[in-house]
Amino acid sequence: MRFVALETSTEWCSVALWRDGEIAGLERRAGNRHSELALPMLENLLKKTNLTVAELDAIAFGAGPGSFTGLRIACGIAQGLAFARGLRVLGVSTLEALAEDSGAARVLACLDARMREVYYAALERQGRGWREVIAAQCLAPAALVVPPGDWIGAGNGFAAYGNMGLETVLPEVHPTAIAVARLAAPRLAAGEGVDAALALPVYVREKVAFTSAELARP
Repeated sequence: MRFVALETSTEWCSVALWRDGEIAGLERRAGNRHSELALPMLENLLKKTNLTVAELDAIAFGAGPGSFTGLRIACGIAQGLAFARGLRVLGVSTLEALAEDSGAARVLACLDARMREVYYAALERQGRGWREVIAAQCLAPAALVVPPGDWIGAGNGFAAYGNMGLETVLPEVHPTAIAVARLAAPRLAAGEGVDAALALPVYVREKVAFTSAELARP
C-alpha cells in the first residue's frame, strides 16, 4: 500500500509517504505559509522517492482540531489530489497524531486554540491506535480535567498556559504527517476512507474570532 499524508494544523507543515510499511517525511516551521509550502514539499518528497501521485492508493490528512485555515489547506490538497484519480481520503485526528508523536502511552493532548482556549483530549494507547478517555473538546485551560492515573501532557497548549496540573509536559511536541501516516495505515488497510468529496475537517469549535466587545474585555 502506498499513500501520502499531510499535516498543517499548527505552525508546522509536514508531509509523509507510506510505502509498504516504510515511511519518509519532510517538515518545516511554516508560520502562515502552509498553502505555499505543503504541495511543493509533497512534490519534492515524491520526487525523492521516485513515485508519482498516480501510483498512490490513498491520501491521509490531519483532520483536526487545529487551525481553521490549516485544516482547510490539508483537506483541500487531499481532495484535489484524490478527486481526479478516485483515491480514498482518510482524516486522522490531530490530537491522536500529537499523542502518537509524544511516545507516551497515556497522553493529555493539548493544542493552543487561541481565544483563551485549548483543544484537548485524554488519549490512551490501544493497539496501533488510541482510545479516547476524554473526547476532543475546546475549553478554557482552567477547565481542563486530568483523569486519575499517570498522564503526560503534550502539545503547544502547555507552552501557552503552563502545566495545567500535570507533572510532566512536552510542549514542543506537535502533530506530524509521519504520525498521521502511522495511524492511517491500519485503517486504510482495513478499507476505511471516503470519496474525496466527502472528506471534511473536524473543527470542534465553530467560532473563529472574538467580537469587538469580547476583545475589549480585560
